[in-house]
Amino acid sequence: MDSRAGRLHEVDLLRIFAAVAVMAYHYLFSAYAGGLSGLRFPHIDVVARYGYLGVDLFFTISGFVVLLSAWDRSPRSFLVSRAVRLYPAYWIAVTLTAFVSVAFGQGRFPVSLPQYLANLTMFNSLPNIQNVDVVYWTLWAELRFYAMILVLTWIGITARRVTIFCWAWLAATFGYQAGLLPHATDLVLNTQFAHYFIAGMALCLIHRYGVTRQTLAIVAISLGNAIYRGIGFADRVGLRYHTEIRRTIVVAIIVAIFAVMLAIALKLTHRLGRPWFAILGALTYPLYLVHAHLGFIIFERLGDQVNHVLLVATTMLLMVGVAAALHYGVERPLTPRLKRLLSRPAQLVPR
Repeated sequence: MDSRAGRLHEVDLLRIFAAVAVMAYHYLFSAYAGGLSGLRFPHIDVVARYGYLGVDLFFTISGFVVLLSAWDRSPRSFLVSRAVRLYPAYWIAVTLTAFVSVAFGQGRFPVSLPQYLANLTMFNSLPNIQNVDVVYWTLWAELRFYAMILVLTWIGITARRVTIFCWAWLAATFGYQAGLLPHATDLVLNTQFAHYFIAGMALCLIHRYGVTRQTLAIVAISLGNAIYRGIGFADRVGLRYHTEIRRTIVVAIIVAIFAVMLAIALKLTHRLGRPWFAILGALTYPLYLVHAHLGFIIFERLGDQVNHVLLVATTMLLMVGVAAALHYGVERPLTPRLKRLLSRPAQLVPR
């Protein structure tokens, strides 16, 4: 997340905000609404139910910072940087979640050995193998975006090529939504969330080179499609949980996501950043990975024995502690070693 002006600490704060919003959505709304917990919070869930939009913020941030970090990298360097960023904490999170689910989940979240092994690859969605934890679905969306950035690193990243790429992705997205492209193309296009990644890439261009008519147009069109698809997604969430998800609130949150990210791209928020935000940002990924099913199992086992507010607050703190243990105990020591291993030049085998 380094730029020419230094680390974007305000983005670290946004990341942890998004993670906490998603955690609140799961703990205070969807767990009860989905029949996974008996803990109900009728006065808080009317706000927490919109926390799922933290994922939309995550995707916009990814479009911005992944392109920023990929600039001037070789394809191999980009692959290594993404692998060491994603896999160490993920492997431990999958293993921990699978163990707790089998040992203490009372059959609520069954995990088979083939399912566990497939999840370790992070490509289990390709053969339609169920995720060990419900939150892992977003990783599949991220991986498809990384594949597109990999193509750009192979071609060579320039402002002109990224702009053309964004327009092409937008055009293909609208072609798919209009029914002009076969269903299979969505595997690459990821049209439900493409607009966030595209907007993030355009915002990255704005951050590096300043505002242009094309980049502003890309952001504006992406916002329009984000609102259109976001309303449809919100309606499906409401149907799934037999409740109301207000369209006006969803639209307001999506607009706020774009507005905040535009302010960051324009470097209007730089003074708000603090170096210690980097600590919060570092905990975001492991917190996102571990919180859902582990929390649901805790609620199921202790929900009738402990005050509900105290239980949720304690569980949130526990998940932050687990995330810190993953970051400081796994990511920090393992990441540089894995990076050195993967960065070694290929050894020629003598004939």
